[in-house]
Amino acid sequence: MLLKPPRGTRDFYPEDLRLREWLFGRFRGVSLRFGFEEVDAPVVETAELCERKAGEEIAGQVFSILPPGQREGRERLVLRPEFTPSLARMIYARRGQLRLPLRWFALPQCWRYERPGRGRRREHYQWNMDIWGEPDVTAEAELLAAIFAALDDFGLPPGAVRMRINHRGLLDEMLRERFLRERPEAFKPLCIVIDKLEKIGREAVEEQLCDPAGPLGEARLSQPDAQEVTAMLELRGIEEVARSLGKRAENSAAIAELRRLWELLDSTGLAGRVEFDGSVVRGLAYYTGVVFEASDAAGRFRAICGGGRYDGMLSELDPGAGKAGAKGLPAVGFGFGDAVIVELLRAENLLPSAARRLDAVVYPMGETERPAAMRLAAALRAQGRAVELLLGTPKARRAFADADRAGAARVYLIGPDELARKAVRVKELASGAEHEEPLPG
Repeated sequence: MLLKPPRGTRDFYPEDLRLREWLFGRFRGVSLRFGFEEVDAPVVETAELCERKAGEEIAGQVFSILPPGQREGRERLVLRPEFTPSLARMIYARRGQLRLPLRWFALPQCWRYERPGRGRRREHYQWNMDIWGEPDVTAEAELLAAIFAALDDFGLPPGAVRMRINHRGLLDEMLRERFLRERPEAFKPLCIVIDKLEKIGREAVEEQLCDPAGPLGEARLSQPDAQEVTAMLELRGIEEVARSLGKRAENSAAIAELRRLWELLDSTGLAGRVEFDGSVVRGLAYYTGVVFEASDAAGRFRAICGGGRYDGMLSELDPGAGKAGAKGLPAVGFGFGDAVIVELLRAENLLPSAARRLDAVVYPMGETERPAAMRLAAALRAQGRAVELLLGTPKARRAFADADRAGAARVYLIGPDELARKAVRVKELASGAEHEEPLPG
């Protein structure tokens, strides 16, 4: 067991790290093209921040840390389960000093104590893009465009990924008046339950909605109400939802925002790549508006990415929240994990070889030639080339084979004859052609 990484975690060998850096390069490239700046934060956060902002379900998945010598009952730390609470903390710390709207991205490592499986790990990296300070759904449209840009950069055809969109406000309008009028506190736990619809099925969701020992507690629904709720989640079009709301749809801010979002996406040719889905709620407690989730069209893996609007987070960090002068800040963002997209790209044969970057190998045939070989390697590296200086004195056949396997373009060979002529023999590995160049110094 000591020879394996902890369950649900990974070792990154050179070839694995090259693939990870290729993936991060695509994420960074899209973010920079969209005018975002990169940020990061400690992988360790306070338990109170993460658990209070993300909800009870996340609270049961965090890795807790008790520093050496620290007694129980003092400040508890956790490995961050996601990045958004840390981001909110950073923004709150500089409130009033930042130029809005903010367009920030990050590539954080996150930790959740979950059952490992295909595309699911206890530690993972994710690509976060967030816009703070813009209340209009133009921010959502921009983030969705960035996601599609990344998917296109990966070479995935347009039909390979489903992007489903809903609105927490719409759920609030549909559910609060009809089922939660006397128990508004049940809305957030209800969202957490219905977010499991695809994972556990309709009957299991209805059972949890009615269970007094379940997430809704005493605010549980009756069986007929639970069945009506799950039926509402099957609505698949904005206008279908509007019809179900009747006259209330005319004054629905959520309906108006969704219609405007579709218009914005249509202006960039993306409306045909998204669909409305009333069952998408996202399980995190802090979402307040548009929510979205992408998955592979064939349904082979868990969600690729997801996100939405979370306008209330900053006001909750303010000690004066609920009092005069307490201010929030509109915000929207997404998280795009590294594990599932790699599985999907592998299934579609779209992963690159992620070959090692090596321009040349310098091969001294003996220890007498090593000083000259070291000077040559230093001169080539000063030109910005990736150069490996061979250690030891392997046979020529092995030296050339190893250099070719490592992806080097050429081998600089220095033997006794070359050293006597103050020259180096250069072999182009692709063609086998050879020529000589003078040794530096």
